[in-house]
Amino acid sequence: MTTYEERASLSDLTDTADRVRKSVERVIEGKPEAVRLSLTVLLAEGHLLIEDVPGVGKTMLAKALARSIDCSVRRIQFTPDLLPSDVTGVSVYDQERKEFEFKPGAIFAQIVIGDEINRASPKTQSAMLESMEERQVTIDGHTYELPDPFMVVATQNPVEMEGTYPLPEAQRDRFMARVSIGYPSVEAELEMLDVHGGVSPLDDLQPVAHAHDIGKLIDAVREVHVAETVRRYAVDLVGATRNHPELRLGASPRATLQLLRAAKASAALAGRDYALPDDVQNLAVPVLAHRLLPTAQAQLNRRTTEQLVVEILQRTPVPDAQQWGPYGRPAPRGH
Repeated sequence: MTTYEERASLSDLTDTADRVRKSVERVIEGKPEAVRLSLTVLLAEGHLLIEDVPGVGKTMLAKALARSIDCSVRRIQFTPDLLPSDVTGVSVYDQERKEFEFKPGAIFAQIVIGDEINRASPKTQSAMLESMEERQVTIDGHTYELPDPFMVVATQNPVEMEGTYPLPEAQRDRFMARVSIGYPSVEAELEMLDVHGGVSPLDDLQPVAHAHDIGKLIDAVREVHVAETVRRYAVDLVGATRNHPELRLGASPRATLQLLRAAKASAALAGRDYALPDDVQNLAVPVLAHRLLPTAQAQLNRRTTEQLVVEILQRTPVPDAQQWGPYGRPAPRGH
């Protein structure tokens, strides 16, 4: 049973998350959903794919998140001539010591920003698979652990597809969530012109949390309770993607696991030590849609995977959230 001290500790940690969120929103104005999702993925130990048209702030969101936390950050500009060793590292023979020495690649950072990931060759893209899933790199038979916390924030432009290599299913499945920032509202764009017209908003951004603080937040997320009915609801949603007539590829078991991890992070950000069906429901589209492949008929009818996930949400029965608080106790009213 959760003690008062544990609940107070969780409250302190959510204050830290709130500082990070406000810091990022100083740069990415008018897009609180995208900022919250990026923080949710970080605390759920996942990776984020930002996909949108040029100029809406994809790279800015990734950089703002990285600068708001006092941790190691590396940026990789993906190009067709980028080699796998540029990402993971390479063993170099040291003439003086008469032995090979490992030179770490750009992946050895706590937050890795991958710009335009679909411009690199499939071979280079696949070099990130082990890093993203197992948080380690194996070179010449030696395994090197990546720092903790570790998050990849990758961007790609879906409209300029010439000379690009679309991410294969196995690579997309490594990303916990996909987010599209979208164009700002008129008010947000006017404010952006007033505030950021002369200087870059990143110039004045200072860290508001340490990597150790994020590690404590991640530990708190791991302790969030998920009741049996909430877990079953997530399984039912993912299972429905595998049986949908307009989908030729449904979500994998990894998707179920990451959906629950994201739901636990969402609950922790709300100050709860237990997840509700609402947490699962609110994250189903960003966590599941990018993993699905529509049928040719669905594409002909211009049905997006996001629309299909929404349809699945509408058809799948939702357990009563009031019945499943922490450890089976009734949830307090208002949650």
